[in-house]
Amino acid sequence: MRKIILSLALVSITFATAQKKEIGSAYKAIESGDNATAVAQLSAAESMMGDKTYLLDPEVLEQYYYTKGLTLLNAGKTQEGAAFLAKINDLGKMKIYTGKNADRDRVYYVGEEAYKKSGLTNLKPETYVPTTSAKLGQKINPILQKTNQEAVDAYNSKKYAEAGDKFKETYYLLKAAGTDDKSILMNAAISYSTAGKLDESVDIYNDLIDSGYTGVETTYTAKNKKTGEVDKLDKTTWDLYKKMGASGDYTDFKTETSKSVEKDLYTINSKNLYNAKRYDEAIKVADKGLAKFPGDSDLMNVKGLSFYGSGKSAEFIDILKKQVAANPNDADSWFNLGVMESKNPATVKEAEDAFNKALQIKPNYVAALQNLTQMKIGDDDDKVRADYEAARKAGKTEEANKILENRRNRLLTALPYAEKWYAIAPDDLSVVSLLKNLYMMNKNDAKAAEMKAKEAALKAKQGK
Repeated sequence: MRKIILSLALVSITFATAQKKEIGSAYKAIESGDNATAVAQLSAAESMMGDKTYLLDPEVLEQYYYTKGLTLLNAGKTQEGAAFLAKINDLGKMKIYTGKNADRDRVYYVGEEAYKKSGLTNLKPETYVPTTSAKLGQKINPILQKTNQEAVDAYNSKKYAEAGDKFKETYYLLKAAGTDDKSILMNAAISYSTAGKLDESVDIYNDLIDSGYTGVETTYTAKNKKTGEVDKLDKTTWDLYKKMGASGDYTDFKTETSKSVEKDLYTINSKNLYNAKRYDEAIKVADKGLAKFPGDSDLMNVKGLSFYGSGKSAEFIDILKKQVAANPNDADSWFNLGVMESKNPATVKEAEDAFNKALQIKPNYVAALQNLTQMKIGDDDDKVRADYEAARKAGKTEEANKILENRRNRLLTALPYAEKWYAIAPDDLSVVSLLKNLYMMNKNDAKAAEMKAKEAALKAKQGK
């Protein structure tokens, strides 16, 4: 029997023809309301092409997105369906890079990013005008209005995870209808973040950053002479009526430009990554933001905390030093610098100076007073006691007394800081107990008795 051999080119043509036929049948089926046939035909096409949608010419690809999106919507999978329908909008806005690959297949890559990822360099950019957009508006509008209201209601009811899903659905539905309003996508990101769904929020913020979204929009309004209402107009209509002057239907023409949220995108996303303990990614996002907003204190702070979270203490200290140099009145950065430098015996003096700087800026900074108090007391009291006992048992009375005297003098250097701490937080049991012991050591019996009585009262109140 004669063996049949097909060339790669012929096989590709066969595949492309089959896909085009099945997708075309699915498209006709969904248009006639036959959802089951549309699903079956799409399934057959997808099993053959896999993820190689770049083999579909734009017209067939549009039919695929249209049919796939509507079948998913019909199945109640609104977000997935809307995402497919939204791709039709991209077909009309992005360049289609077409040509042949190494296998002589005709390929169609939608957008420059997809083209670059293909590794090909010989493709030519073309444009495409979708034909289903008008029909989509009629099919989507009822779902769009319902979904948007559900998003708002969920957010107002503090059902933030649900609100995130619904805002995301709204965005894709609106995009499928021809309007790419990324402010709605940002609403989804904020909702997910509030719900603690950080991974979902991060993905959206990354998309917003990569898309170049800034949130800057100009709104055009004018007062309708007939209704007395202020109407929002598109720029072309606004310009036209404004030129008409008194003969037109509008007056009181105004424009309003919203402020940029670009820095917020970097700041919030890096914070989300930090809170998700994805420290290296947080540093990368912060660095991208700092490239656009050099020296920004919020981004520097997240970057520093991410260094600390990932165990890179030296890098964190370097960031803190830059922060206090840029903003000497940043009490929190001085405090954090003090905490980090107090961990190294070689920089204890620098740590003390940093804590005192924080107190100069914020005199009631309890945490700084707590740390200074602890630094003066030290954390080697057990060793001192052991040295004292060893000297005493060895009959070295003078040495033992010297050890006690040094301990007493060291502990008393903590007294001024502990007293300031107590003045700010008089019901803090830990400082009351500490002061009782320090006054006893200093033989200040009256103060020791006062603190002892206060300690007993606080313990009784706390049920201890």
